[in-house]
Amino acid sequence: MENPSVIVSIFIAFLITVLLSPVFIPFLRKLKFGQSIRTEGPKSHQKKQGTPTMGGIMVILSIVITTLITVTIMYEWTVEIALLFFVTVGYGLLGFLDDFIKVFFKRNLGLTSKQKLFGQVFIALAFYWLYERFGLAMDISIPMTDYSLTVGWIYALFVVFWLVGFSNAVNLTDGLDGLLSGTAAIAFGAYAILAWNQGQYDVALFSSAIVGAVLGFLVFNAHPAKVFMGDTGSLALGGAIAAISMITRLEWLLIVIGGVFVIETLSVILQVISFKLTGKRIFRMSPLHHHYELKGWSEWRVVVTFWFVGLLFAMLGIYIEVWM
Repeated sequence: MENPSVIVSIFIAFLITVLLSPVFIPFLRKLKFGQSIRTEGPKSHQKKQGTPTMGGIMVILSIVITTLITVTIMYEWTVEIALLFFVTVGYGLLGFLDDFIKVFFKRNLGLTSKQKLFGQVFIALAFYWLYERFGLAMDISIPMTDYSLTVGWIYALFVVFWLVGFSNAVNLTDGLDGLLSGTAAIAFGAYAILAWNQGQYDVALFSSAIVGAVLGFLVFNAHPAKVFMGDTGSLALGGAIAAISMITRLEWLLIVIGGVFVIETLSVILQVISFKLTGKRIFRMSPLHHHYELKGWSEWRVVVTFWFVGLLFAMLGIYIEVWM
């Protein structure tokens, strides 16, 4: 297994997404699967009403096809790949159901929060059951040490918290043209490097397939976006990166590498707490990217700034794991 195979994986996934998009986007438009924009969101976003959504289907297809090709030819099938497929497709299907309800009933809310949470928890528990059945390590590594904690059944709670938490965090980040595509490419790229460094070449190939898929999607998702990822893509990506962090036993490092996702989520939590306790808002609007929009930043400036911050977080995460 050599590093160029990771580059090949990125290239194949990128090519598949770029070739699929010109066919799939008109198909979504023909079906009238257009995005419904929240009325309480920034007014500038109203012009995006009707832009095709559920583009995450292309991303997931690209990831699956690329991994099938690269793992079959360059490596071998493992339980880790099976688990990553399960989580990615599982959360993707949940997101698809949410998106479908939105576009079919022409409203900006799909599944209720309780319905979505139930689905997320169910998939997380199924992942834990499979994880345990396959005999994978169920201890949590301590950052910057060679030690780990064996937590027994508590690990199931951790799995649920981690998968549900990061699937929602990534979902919250998907609010501007190209924002999630770029930050996801950076975060998964970091995990591809770390997985390869560990000798987990199958996980590295899967991670790099996601990098290529989201970069290919970015060609059509950059401002002004021709297609949106929807919950189909964002929930799938959130579940995937959380699962990768567990399989590589670099769970806590995801807080650093996925720093943008964490900050976006914290901005929402702090906004809600502040408003409920004091009646005042900390930010002009949450998640945080909307705050900067309302401060007068252009959408492109916000996106590029968040990409840069995400890159710094990813580099810090790699440094902590590899050199510290």
